[in-house]
Amino acid sequence: MPTLPDVLRDHLNYTAWASSKLVEAASVLNPQELMRDFATADHNVLGTLVHVYADRIWLGRIEGNPPAQFIVPEQDMLLSVLTNDWPALHQRWKQWAALLTEDSINKDISYKSTKGDPFVTPLWQIILHVVNHGTHHRGLVSGFLRAMGHTPPSLDLAGFYREALR
Repeated sequence: MPTLPDVLRDHLNYTAWASSKLVEAASVLNPQELMRDFATADHNVLGTLVHVYADRIWLGRIEGNPPAQFIVPEQDMLLSVLTNDWPALHQRWKQWAALLTEDSINKDISYKSTKGDPFVTPLWQIILHVVNHGTHHRGLVSGFLRAMGHTPPSLDLAGFYREALR
């Protein structure tokens, strides 16, 4: 039976795997499809994927150096950022997660929200939030792709287990 740190690492790896597959699917969209407004909080495929990429703020909080802004539109709202920079961020998460232990996952992380409100959260909860947050928004993007007549990639956790953990 895997340890909880192993499970958390697997879920972070799942997030990287699923996000990569979805960015690859988005890369075949034309500019109109990429920016088609679906009247959701992040509006379109690109905005929703950039919102998930902004989970880098959580890694910054954990490491004690969060980015100054959640999203910098003129820098972040580019598919090239997702294809070039997001894999490097996933690699940073993986390197960081390689050091997780039973003790470290229970450590409380103090941070401020983007509105400046202070919070203290156990590390394991932050990791599960990052994974769950990404899953939610990738599901939205999958729906956007279907609405435009495209078949989204399978992002099921079971598929990840079958493909990546063999």
